[in-house]
Amino acid sequence: MNGHARRVCTAPMMDWSDRHCRYFFRQLSRRALVYTEMITTGALIRGDAARHLRFHSEEHPVALQLGGSDPAELAQCARLGESWGYDEINLNCGCPSERVQRGAFGACLMAEPDLVAQCVKAMQDAVGIPVTVKHRLGIDRIDDHDFVRRFVDALAAAGCETLIVHARNAVLKGLSPKDNREIPPLRYAEVHRLKREFPELTVVINGGITGWSEIDQHLAHVDGAMLGRAAYHDPYLLAQADRRIHGDAASPTRAQVVKAMYAYARAELQHGTSLRAIARHMLGLFHGQPRARLWRQMLCDPSRLARNDPGLLLEALEATVVNNAERADASAAAFLCADAPSGRRGTPGLT
Repeated sequence: MNGHARRVCTAPMMDWSDRHCRYFFRQLSRRALVYTEMITTGALIRGDAARHLRFHSEEHPVALQLGGSDPAELAQCARLGESWGYDEINLNCGCPSERVQRGAFGACLMAEPDLVAQCVKAMQDAVGIPVTVKHRLGIDRIDDHDFVRRFVDALAAAGCETLIVHARNAVLKGLSPKDNREIPPLRYAEVHRLKREFPELTVVINGGITGWSEIDQHLAHVDGAMLGRAAYHDPYLLAQADRRIHGDAASPTRAQVVKAMYAYARAELQHGTSLRAIARHMLGLFHGQPRARLWRQMLCDPSRLARNDPGLLLEALEATVVNNAERADASAAAFLCADAPSGRRGTPGLT
């Protein structure tokens, strides 16, 4: 893991950034750091840790985000994460949901910087991989810069070297998690200011970033940009990351991504995974393209999904692509799939 992986990374998103989603993101960018959805310490200590922690080796670099506030429990879970092979442990200090608040963690921890510092120190003492924190700029109506500066001061004193800062306040009462991602105003300048005040820290900005013009603007002021809903709804944004950030020669085509996911789905279905669990993360792949609606319709079709046949991905690709090179690529892939054990049946022709 190095700082370049954080130049563009994907956010921890509850119910979205599971291992299938992360594997899909990885086909678009080989270098961007991807995050798990938040996993609570209780789920790991008293639940099915293997189910929560399992991931594909191709997901690297991948970070585990933890939710909790007990230093000893967080240290135990950080050790679990390291033993499973994660590249980073991240502490959630930004989630505003009332359920999370009842567990005394998430954004409400910003009111207790000394406790967060103890948590960070305990995790750092337990593992040899980076321990980072994701947080907001403030909570409720507290929006003075001194509040977040004191919080960051405490983390820096505890040895935390990397912060992911959602450039909004978290409103702890009266707003849903969705509203908390949209209603509190974005204050990007405050995140840029934190980087100026703590130049020794790695500062990654998050919140409302939708495209490369914004990413480029932020990277002039901070060390990285984290994409959340934008990457999920328009995932091909990530396909530019390796070329623009790391100078790689070319970006993967959508057809290449779909073929990789077809192979992944075939393997996963052998272990009881449903095609729906994988395909649901791929709906935005053709965002902005001429037949994007057809792609979504085919991947959401209950009768097609009921077959649990990964060939559906190639059927949808063949029906969707309009670029001549990708049309040929898609047709060849569909032909090769036709005789496979879980191959396609009833593939629609190109229109």
